Amino acid sequence: MVRERILVVDDEPDIRDVLRITLEGEGYDVTEAADGQEALEMVQKVSPHLILMDFKMPRLDGRQVCQILKKDILLQHLPIILLTSKGEVTDKVRGIDAGADDYVVKPFDPMELLARVRMILRRTARALDANPLTKLPGNVSILEELQARLSQVKPLAIAYVDLDKFKAFNDTYGFERGDEVIKTTARILLTTLQKEGTPEDFLGHIGGDDFVLITAPPLVEKICYQVLSEFAKIAPSFYEEGDRKRGFIEAKDRDGMIKQFPLLTVSIAVVTNENRLLNHVAEVAQIGAELKEWVKSKGGNRWVKDRRGE
Repeated sequence: MVRERILVVDDEPDIRDVLRITLEGEGYDVTEAADGQEALEMVQKVSPHLILMDFKMPRLDGRQVCQILKKDILLQHLPIILLTSKGEVTDKVRGIDAGADDYVVKPFDPMELLARVRMILRRTARALDANPLTKLPGNVSILEELQARLSQVKPLAIAYVDLDKFKAFNDTYGFERGDEVIKTTARILLTTLQKEGTPEDFLGHIGGDDFVLITAPPLVEKICYQVLSEFAKIAPSFYEEGDRKRGFIEAKDRDGMIKQFPLLTVSIAVVTNENRLLNHVAEVAQIGAELKEWVKSKGGNRWVKDRRGE
């Protein structure tokens, strides 16, 4: 069984020692950082399951670290418990507002601290439905995020991203190679959103080779073209040289017949609320499915945007 990893962040070595001894006594793996900047570096190195962090620290304080992590789509679900001084109500409020999941008052009772750690880890395990392969938010998070955005009645562009002929590739090259394709696709999508989108954009992994991203309508065209361009450049590298030169692979179709399948491409279907009011996730999904079926029928590395009204 994998031991849960906890990152302890405090500029006082004595406090870190007490926390480390307490947590290791309960079987947790503990990594330490002396300030907020070092904490951000350690998060990338050790991928902790939880951060236990002092509010007041040099370089970056606990509130600032919370804000940075909660803006990162791959880290926003990482639970954070802040340590605050007794009576510092303002620190508690500012920490919670910045995204902290809980707080513990110093000097703390070890039993209470451990109880809060266990509670937060249990709650996070239940709530976090991140895709195990890409670590992107999964279906529960996607549904909640999309419904919340629809409720705000702000301009939205929801893009459904799907690989073409992926089953044939998976059958030919195996699941391990298929997983690498999916992870590469996730990286292309995430990198493109970071470059061409805004911090408010969202990326989720529906499952298999299906992804969804949410952005602003004025940005979606450039994002789609960038994703298609980047995928087209890298797709040939997924294949062995012979298949790459031929430009296709031979595999069984869904009816069990041997057929030639071209190299992998991407299809993107974009649903927006520019010309119609969208109220529910199911409505968006239905429109997206219709658009995706149409664009996939036209051949890959294409995108289509729904321009119909009510």
